[in-house]
Order: sequence, then structure tokens, then C-alpha cells
Amino acid sequence: MPLSASTVHSLRRVFHQGFVVHDIAEPLVSFDDWSPAEKVRAFMESKRFEVVGIRKDGRVDGYVELEGIGNGLCAEYMKSFDETQVILDSTSLADLVLRLKTQRRLFVSILGRIGGIISRTDLEKPPVRMWLFGMVTLIEMRFSRMIERLCPDGSWKQFLSDGRTQKAEELLAERRRRNQQLDLLDCIQFSDKGQIFARNEHLRSLTQFESRRQIEDVFKRVERLRNNLAHAQDIHSDWDTIVQLSENLDRVVEGPPGFKDADND
Repeated sequence: MPLSASTVHSLRRVFHQGFVVHDIAEPLVSFDDWSPAEKVRAFMESKRFEVVGIRKDGRVDGYVELEGIGNGLCAEYMKSFDETQVILDSTSLADLVLRLKTQRRLFVSILGRIGGIISRTDLEKPPVRMWLFGMVTLIEMRFSRMIERLCPDGSWKQFLSDGRTQKAEELLAERRRRNQQLDLLDCIQFSDKGQIFARNEHLRSLTQFESRRQIEDVFKRVERLRNNLAHAQDIHSDWDTIVQLSENLDRVVEGPPGFKDADND
């Protein structure tokens, strides 16, 4: 399906602004600076909290970490917030991921005050999974569109094994039996599209990847992320792929240089 300029503009807005830090951040539990450190430590251990906020004159002014808290008052162990540790609640998910590359956790600023906390664990939440699945879906749509445009009349089949083509033909027959109006290209797997791009020099030249092996590896990792998202599995092991998608979000939305959708030709 071709994407018009207005559609691309809408997609850019959705992926950059549709979900933000506020949608997945957790409230930062806090204690007064005069609170007994022993009781705060016991609370943190019972809740499995690594960090809590510390209030001074009613305002969260710092934090303590479980591994560093001892006896006495919390004020003795309080650490001040560094600007590199703070993120606005209106920050996009893409920017959040890039910030979490170098930080274990980030404190969330809401209306000028620290009120939340966020870490990589929060990337397992539904808004992030929806955001990622949308990106993967858009990637697959664009790759399908490029194959359709640049390998007409089914010429892409030369880049797949007979076995993979046969599986697609069997799936097409089954879907047509269910009155679904599809083409053979709609029935090949994500990994098959990766093989087509890897083996077709023209298609590969439209990507940012320099070698066949590199593009095969990326397709494999993106497919694994998609499967984990689709089956509600842990995506912690897909962190590098998530970072790569976030770094290339604009390219995902706008498409590769040198290729235009039909409506923009």
C-alpha cells in the first residue's frame, strides 16, 4: 500500500508523540529526610525497591539507594539529582530508549518536580510494545512495497528456495479458499523478505546495510522481536534491536532514500 506525504506526516507524529514517558513511568515513592534509615531500608527490601526519593521541606530533593543506605537518618545518605538522571514526562519513547543506553534508571520530572522513575523494565509495558510492534509492521510493509515495485511479475521468487516458495503458494491457496484477496508476496514470511533483500543487490543498495550477512542478521533480530511482541514474551533480550529501531525511527517512518511510494512519485 503506497504511503502519501500526509500519511507519512501522520505516522511521524504518532511514533514521536503518540506515547511518551508519562505513559509508562512509575510514581517515585518518597520519604522525609528525617525518616529513620533502618525503617526505609526495611521497606525497600520488602518492596524490592532499589531507590526511593527523599523529601526536604515537603519536596523531593534527592534519593537514596538500597545498596548505600545504613543507620541513622535518611538525610545522611541522600544523593542529589544530576541533570543527566532526569527526563521530562513529555519525552518521546525513542528519546527515552536512547537515554537508557547509558543510565540504569531515570527520574521523571513532572511540572518541574521529580515525581516518577523509569527503567528498562518499564519497556515491557503495553504502550511500548504497541509502539515497537507498529514500527516492525511499518518496516515489513515498506519492504513488501519495495519488493513489489522493484521485482515485478514475481521475479523476486528467484531469490528464494523452491521450498520457501512452495510454502507461500500453499498458504495463498488456503487464504483464497477463505475468500481473502491476496497475492503470493503477501504470503511469504518476514525472513523470506530478508533473503530477497540480501540476495538482490539493487534492493540491498537502498538500505543502510553494506553486506548480505549484515542485512540477514538485522532481519533475523527484527523478526525475533516481532515474535516476542506478538506472543507477549519478554523483550529484554531484544534491547540492541530496540535501540537500533529508536536510532533509526525517522528512516523507518519516511522510508529509505532513493525510494518513493507511488503517491509521491
